[in-house]
Amino acid sequence: MTIQAQLKRLGLFDARVPRYTSYPTAPHFSDSVGPLETRNWIAAIPERDTVSIYVHIPFCRRLCWFCACRTQGTATAAPVEAYLGSLKAELDLVRAELPQGVEIEHLHWGGGTPTLLVPEMIAELSQAIFDVAPLTADAQFSVEIDPNEIDDARLDALAAAGMNRASIGIQDFDAQIQETIGRPQTYEVTKAAVDGLRARGIESLNVDILYGLPHQTRTKISDSVQLLMSLNPDRVALFGYAHVPWMAKRQALIPTDALPVPEERLELFNVARDLFKWDGYAEIGIDHFARPGDGLEVAWRNGTMRRNFQGYTEDKSETLIGFGASAISRYRQGYAQNDASTSGYQGAVRDGRFATKRGHKFTEDDLLRAAVIEALLCDFRVDLAAAADRVGQPVAQAAALVDGLDAAFPGMLQVSDETVEIRDHARPLARMIARHFDAYEMSAAGHSQAV
Repeated sequence: MTIQAQLKRLGLFDARVPRYTSYPTAPHFSDSVGPLETRNWIAAIPERDTVSIYVHIPFCRRLCWFCACRTQGTATAAPVEAYLGSLKAELDLVRAELPQGVEIEHLHWGGGTPTLLVPEMIAELSQAIFDVAPLTADAQFSVEIDPNEIDDARLDALAAAGMNRASIGIQDFDAQIQETIGRPQTYEVTKAAVDGLRARGIESLNVDILYGLPHQTRTKISDSVQLLMSLNPDRVALFGYAHVPWMAKRQALIPTDALPVPEERLELFNVARDLFKWDGYAEIGIDHFARPGDGLEVAWRNGTMRRNFQGYTEDKSETLIGFGASAISRYRQGYAQNDASTSGYQGAVRDGRFATKRGHKFTEDDLLRAAVIEALLCDFRVDLAAAADRVGQPVAQAAALVDGLDAAFPGMLQVSDETVEIRDHARPLARMIARHFDAYEMSAAGHSQAV
């Protein structure tokens, strides 16, 4: 039986499973967590600790049809200016509770389109953040850059604010695919943005590319990957396009009959993966690639890589504070998510209240399962004793989670009393195997394809 036949028999091409950038996943959040918990959890951060900060800018000049992020279109600066005021109000709320000596290890602006901010807004927002806490000496400050929505003045402002890492979404360079997904972005425009970043000393560049897009073929993804590599990015995320028009209404504009079937999706992934590996990139986790010596590659090689809402990261902070509408924070005690409605979020923080709408308080079982799932998706291997020790639980608890795993995925794993390891040919099943350790009920409709 071929490897593809084995994967098909195990349900890879039919399954929909979480990406597990959190555990439990966001659909299991509830109103059991609100503003009071957020206030108390911030106050409980240890003094002189390091934290990571994510700032969500939900506005775009135009809405791309493929995107399932929480965004809204705007043709003027007025909504962005009002939103910036709300971010500053939320930053003030956090500053009032944050213990002394806390510093920022990772800072990321995402969206939406953060580069909609004009230079004055960029300076204003960065200063408001640094009034809450300073960056550590070796902090990473990254911003998602839209090549269609950037110019020299904004690049200068971002560099002056301290940005030292940039992230660019490419999706695919093929003109037909771009037209079908509502995302025009030529190679020339993208290269101009990259050149502008490099000219300002931005030495770390991340790019995203999608497989599984409408009209995508082996030849098209091969051409796009080779153009992408000519930009010499330091790391690449190769994400599978998630077609969920029942959740992201704008995706209804994308013709489903133009989408590749799951078996073709796996083939597209493999074509891109092979090209990255041939060009010297290290294959990291389920969907990332990095140049040797890049911070993520070093963390992966050293076994210290983590997984959070931004995907794979070398971030070691135990606390991630999210600012803005729909932003999710992770504290030692649990997750807290802001009101997803921009108006609801702004109303709360303008009234002097945290905008937390939902979340989840961790149980001991959550922490253990999260450690196992994270290890599987980072390293394709779990040291059960190390996972249990990390969360202060007996190894017998971790070992009990493995019951039935080998039988569910025959020939795909190496299982012993001490470890679980996914065999190389079974790595496409990683998210499905992680699902075995998930104690929560799951609606497949809410998640992306397993491949």
